[in-house]
Amino acid sequence: MLRAATRGSALARWQTAHIAELLGRAADVQPLLVTTTGDRLAEEPISAIGGKGVFVKEVQAAVLDGRADLAVHSAKDLPAATPDGLVLAAVPGRGDPRDVLVGCRLADLPEGAVVATGSARRRAQLRELRGDLRFSELRGNIATRLAKAQDFDAVIVAKAALDRLDEHPPVADVLGCDVMVPQVGQGALAVECREGDQRVRSLLAAIQDPLARRVVDAERAFLGTLGGDCTLPAGAHAHIRGDTLVMRAVLADGPSGRCHVVVGEGADGEALGRDLARKLLQATAR
Repeated sequence: MLRAATRGSALARWQTAHIAELLGRAADVQPLLVTTTGDRLAEEPISAIGGKGVFVKEVQAAVLDGRADLAVHSAKDLPAATPDGLVLAAVPGRGDPRDVLVGCRLADLPEGAVVATGSARRRAQLRELRGDLRFSELRGNIATRLAKAQDFDAVIVAKAALDRLDEHPPVADVLGCDVMVPQVGQGALAVECREGDQRVRSLLAAIQDPLARRVVDAERAFLGTLGGDCTLPAGAHAHIRGDTLVMRAVLADGPSGRCHVVVGEGADGEALGRDLARKLLQATAR
């Protein structure tokens, strides 16, 4: 039996069940539900409660102290640096990385429309597309966000979350990665375990998708060079074209500043991610 530390939301439970399904007969996976800082302070903006790791620290701690054998995360919630004693052991096949505007299509939003999102990255890019838009803070799980969509002109969520929970809002405008650059790791799952636990590492290695791992590692190298904070107004999306990794990345001057976008390609994804991050840091410094 393997104990899998996870948050208690419907999406987190789906993710853990999915990992258990991938492992199949190799292991009996039992979830260990953990409440994180981000869950306890569900009404507070992410930037106000610490940003880095607010949805993962307590989950990681359960593995480090032996209460659990592995931790299942949304890769987009992970800071770039893995804590000492843990290893990112598996990235399974990636889901849809794109964002979705729910409640109204982007082209149909009226002048001065209010879009609800707690993401600085999403706000910065939407403001670049439509300078007339206004924004409202929005936190909570997917069910909460969809329920609150009627209170605004639109809300914005991750497409993978809708897919995994089989949610089909009546109006959903999927934004291409060239329109809205996703959060680093969006759509991917990340499974951690103790660095020295060779049995669990071996089991998890069998469910890793090499292509998904390659692009997620490249995006995380980008985030690490920026400083490792998933609350930055920044995003990156990598994909494989032939034998080459192609990455598009964005960084805003600030929550209300201009967005700088760079695109690059190369065989070494992590080197590419670091290089694009340095270019964006130079652009914002200017």
